[in-house]
Amino acid sequence: MSARRVLVVCALLVLVVAGCDRPGNDEAGRGDGRSTPVEPAWREATLPVPPGPAGRLVLRDAVSCAGVWFLVGGVVDATGGSRPAAWSSTDGSTWLPVPVAASTFYGRQHVLYAAACAAGRVAALGAKNGGVHGNPRTGTWVRDGDGPLREVPAAFELFGGPRAVSVARVAAGAQGWLIAGARADGAAVWTSPDAAGFTLAEGLPELAGDARGRTAAYDAVALPVGWLVVGSLLPAGGTALRPMAWTSVDGRSWRRAELPVPDGRGRAERVVPRDGGPVAVGAVSDGFAVWWADDGSRWRQVGGFGAAGAGVLSVVGLAVVGGALVAVTGDGVGRAVWVSTDGGVSWRSVRVPLPVADGGDTALTVAGGDGRLLLLADDGRGSHAWWGRV
Repeated sequence: MSARRVLVVCALLVLVVAGCDRPGNDEAGRGDGRSTPVEPAWREATLPVPPGPAGRLVLRDAVSCAGVWFLVGGVVDATGGSRPAAWSSTDGSTWLPVPVAASTFYGRQHVLYAAACAAGRVAALGAKNGGVHGNPRTGTWVRDGDGPLREVPAAFELFGGPRAVSVARVAAGAQGWLIAGARADGAAVWTSPDAAGFTLAEGLPELAGDARGRTAAYDAVALPVGWLVVGSLLPAGGTALRPMAWTSVDGRSWRRAELPVPDGRGRAERVVPRDGGPVAVGAVSDGFAVWWADDGSRWRQVGGFGAAGAGVLSVVGLAVVGGALVAVTGDGVGRAVWVSTDGGVSWRSVRVPLPVADGGDTALTVAGGDGRLLLLADDGRGSHAWWGRV
């Protein structure tokens, strides 16, 4: 081989190696889980069993406001009977049961599955399957200051009835409270100034389904002015969902935006507020996509992670921890945790202390506050809470 050909081959090798070392060479910003997983120094928190009948704890969501942590779930006995439960902590080490005041037959059996807080007030969603068809009997709960968490009485068809589809997540902000979900004609919201009683808004132009297709809402956050809801659209005559977002100043008039993804397929399932604009994460054809918007309406995909699994992909948790984003995903087999320290561009897997299957009576979710990560895990046999730093 001539000296000239040797030089050419060496130059090509240098370019290939440099390309392999460059982040995002195959797909911009995509974490594949093959890099060394992040291993937080997990420290388990001890939660006391609330007063009442014996049973195992089920932990479903947590939120932090003004230095106070609030955790919700329930207690389930050996026969499957359940009751709502909640805990609070000012330091993350010592947890105290929060008194729970239920007022209805199904409320006394609720498992609380979502929570939000603002200005010293906490609101939670709870549900229990029941009735002739075994549908969720959903309701809301509210707590002021150090008082009990009390069930908010509501008419059956506010969250249930023949038009009910889902009651997904609750958000809080300076303008009040908003629940995202879906009704028979598509995405819907429930709003309240104080979480002491919600008003249903369904069939709203742009938010609900129309001739363009059927919509669904999965999560919401407060914007500096108004609200942001994320979800999906199933186009009329189509078979694949498209990721969507909606913004509103008052919770009544909405603007919709389709989130960009190469083949148009996917769902925007979780969203969090972040400095510089909200970040949404959802399942797409080849894994999980991350979108960012400076104002909640002009979206661009900034990254992606994970690989398609054997089952239906989903995003079941998302939190901001210091400057990092932490997401929880499912692939039909198991659930996994991922972290990004660059705004969602690149991701690494996080080693968790308890394997959790995807589906059934299991749960894995995260919450952030005070620069710390709180991981809640339920493998169907028991629930645990761990602290870590990413």
